[in-house]
Amino acid sequence: MNTIIIEDEKPSARRLQRMLTVLNMEAETMLHSVEESIHWFQNNPHPDLIFLDIQLSDGLSFEIFEAIEIKSAVIFITAYDEYALQAFKLNSIDYLLKPIDEDDLANAVKKYQERLPQKQAVTLDFNDIKKLLINPIDREYKKRFSVKVGQHLKLINIDEVECFYSENKGTYLHTSEGRNYLLDTTLELLENELEPKSFFRISRKFFVNINAIKDMVSYTNSRLQIKLNSYNDDEVIVARERVKDFKMWLES
Repeated sequence: MNTIIIEDEKPSARRLQRMLTVLNMEAETMLHSVEESIHWFQNNPHPDLIFLDIQLSDGLSFEIFEAIEIKSAVIFITAYDEYALQAFKLNSIDYLLKPIDEDDLANAVKKYQERLPQKQAVTLDFNDIKKLLINPIDREYKKRFSVKVGQHLKLINIDEVECFYSENKGTYLHTSEGRNYLLDTTLELLENELEPKSFFRISRKFFVNINAIKDMVSYTNSRLQIKLNSYNDDEVIVARERVKDFKMWLES
């Protein structure tokens, strides 16, 4: 399998290369800018898989897609957890937040490998990505979750969930009845499983259900504090960089 890394920070690129080696993947080619990447794609066969940093030294990596038709699977890398990433995931394998966690990387590679029998490559078109922000493609989303209660399994319907949150390296759902249940997943994986019209990731820690929002209050540093029907926590805060997209989501 031919894999390349596009990352402007060379130490980060080398670290990712070493991490991939542990997963029995080789990434011999490393590119560091939009200009260098465009030139490389114009003169080389496209790889099977690209690990792609969103912010490069000379611009956003999306400029590569404007110049070149990329016919490779893509795993995005970013230091910024922004709303648009949800749309990019619909058309790519996954995205990884910096600093890259070994388990997150392994899960992303596993996702790619699981897709291979059905589709060897994912074609990313820049205009299609922009359209997805407005009209997400039709697909099936999670309707219920199974949670462990003692020695028993309990099913929770998605419309019973007020929010999902992470705490002490665990991922939990909170129900309208005020109960919290530990899930065997991560918020990153949930992002591709939740109906985007109903759930919004307001921060790295929280997804909220639009039907569970009781009140919204202006908060420090241009943020918003969310009051949910039964989840009583002052830390349900919309990150500043997500406030604009959050308001758009409320009105969509």
